[in-house]
Amino acid sequence: MTRVLSCLQPTGDITLGNYIGAIKHWADDQSADSFHGVVDLHALTVQRSPEDLRARTLEAVQMLLAAGLDPEICTLFVQSHVPEHAQLGWMMTCTVSFGELSRMTQFKDKSDQLGEQGFISAGLFSYPALMAADILLYDADEVPVGDDQRQHLEITRDIAQRFNSRYGATFVVPKAAIPKVGARIMDLQNPTSKMSKSADSPQGTVLVLDDPKVLEKKVKRAVTDTDGDVSFDPAAKPGVANLLTLLAVATGGDPAVLANDYSQYGPLKADTAAALIEFLRPVREKYLELESNPDYVRQALAIGAEKARAVASVVLARAQANIGLIPA
Repeated sequence: MTRVLSCLQPTGDITLGNYIGAIKHWADDQSADSFHGVVDLHALTVQRSPEDLRARTLEAVQMLLAAGLDPEICTLFVQSHVPEHAQLGWMMTCTVSFGELSRMTQFKDKSDQLGEQGFISAGLFSYPALMAADILLYDADEVPVGDDQRQHLEITRDIAQRFNSRYGATFVVPKAAIPKVGARIMDLQNPTSKMSKSADSPQGTVLVLDDPKVLEKKVKRAVTDTDGDVSFDPAAKPGVANLLTLLAVATGGDPAVLANDYSQYGPLKADTAAALIEFLRPVREKYLELESNPDYVRQALAIGAEKARAVASVVLARAQANIGLIPA
């Protein structure tokens, strides 16, 4: 069976786009060879309060559980609970070159954004080395990546191949897996831009944990156009097409066919809001249930850490032996 690794960084609220585009697929496709990590060490590359980091990490774990990930089936873990990540991360830092890291576009983009704060951590620069460790620790065959993470997977492959060439066969060299083609969820206020948890327009972003009344208000205020025609045409009518896409996702329908049921935007918005509320209700209710049951969450993380370490410790020991470190 193909081993797959997918990780989530606890840096913001989980959006409808995150859920539909990734998390729901993780839950639907989970198996004993699925590894899903909440990578809290990566969140340290940007300054944040300890309270915020703890809260965001727990929120991410609870969201994955609420979405249907089962710790008895897949391996669900928090990165810092598996010390092998940091240990192999240093070895990967010593295997990648300064030049390779300096060419990473995400570092350039994020450092430009943080420049005004006056502090850019070295961790932000060496981030890809730790990400390589995250992937290589589990002998992952495939890593589902979008365009924004493709460069990180390529440098992981380069690091793995270099290590294998220098020290002998050690790591599985992972392949990029193209995520399942799903609905592309756009911002409600700017329907030509993808819905994002880092978006500047909170009214355009539907959060999985939005109160139903808040969600309804956001959808009813969604940008459409002035001609009143309801048709599925993402290029000419992106706002209307986005609403039809959301309705289709929530009901299992076809957006082009659903368009035939409407002649006005008002009913389309009302039905889309109602459908999304029902679509997200089980996840939201399960999340609230988990919030009040911290013992279950702790137990799930303990199970995940044990399962993750059972695999990661073997790979780390192999890498340590091949590179020349003596065992304790």
